[in-house]
Amino acid sequence: MRAALLAGLVAGLAAVAEPAAARMAAERVMSLDSCADQYVLALAARETIVGVSPRANAPDSFLRARAAGLPKRRTTLEAVLGARPDLVVRQWGGDARLTAALARRGVRTISLGDATNFEGVRTNVRRVARALNRGPEGEALLARMDADLAKAAGAGRGQAAFYLTPGGYTAGPDTMIDAMLRAAGFTNAATQPYFSPAPLESLVLKPPKAVVLGFFDLTRAGADRWGPGRHAALRKATRGRVVASLPGAMLGCSAWFAADGARALAEAAR
Repeated sequence: MRAALLAGLVAGLAAVAEPAAARMAAERVMSLDSCADQYVLALAARETIVGVSPRANAPDSFLRARAAGLPKRRTTLEAVLGARPDLVVRQWGGDARLTAALARRGVRTISLGDATNFEGVRTNVRRVARALNRGPEGEALLARMDADLAKAAGAGRGQAAFYLTPGGYTAGPDTMIDAMLRAAGFTNAATQPYFSPAPLESLVLKPPKAVVLGFFDLTRAGADRWGPGRHAALRKATRGRVVASLPGAMLGCSAWFAADGARALAEAAR
């Protein structure tokens, strides 16, 4: 008798939980900037996405193909409320006033952390996946990230590598670029934290043994070719030293696909 009652109780609880889970899965979600777009496009069921940012299909958007056909919406209170989302995901889009205005109207907002390493990415993926009731999809994404990191590990054998953009910037510690280099077994030749102008003179006088380029696939034939990263002396100094040129779509946001970049670096090193 007790077994039958227990079975009935379990079945009743399941019947109650199922509609609640379905409501969560059917939540209307919108992203406010191109980095938030990547998480929403990767984790949300397509039919629940009621808006992405205007840059969701830009060349530096990793999942731009998935944004095709989805409504592009501006980051204004009127545009967000017009989409009637239950959940808004943002990183740098919008501001505290917009978030507060949405909260007063019952719209929940998730603000992603500015991840500078893969643990930060892991936290962001799980936050969005949990909010969307898409835990298994989030864990699958992280499993692929971890598999790529495992394939990349140690390939650079500690060799120092210098990162360079067409605008003449490099990336030191506390950046995702640094995390990617280290994940592939390289040492970052840039020691100043965060992003900073590349030391052109010292690079020309003492060229690095290995150079990693970033965003060069997105440069235009016009103004960008005159950027410091394309300086004739610097091109000469780095000639034959470039181990990889990573696409902008892989670098524009701190997300799980940074592991794709680490694997690309590792494959180039091998």
